[in-house]
Amino acid sequence: MNSEFTLEEQIEYLKSQLTGDMFSDMDLKDQIHNLEMKLKGVKPMDRHIDCVGCGS
Repeated sequence: MNSEFTLEEQIEYLKSQLTGDMFSDMDLKDQIHNLEMKLKGVKPMDRHIDCVGCGS
């Protein structure tokens, strides 16, 4: 996904690609989760530990 798009646009695009099959959607859902965490500025509760999935 191109950085020219906003986080919201990237999330909506990825959501439109979901198939409903849990196994084939796992990578997309992970990408969506990472973008939503960036959008919301969410960090893990223990600030000494970085989130492995998104680097928060």
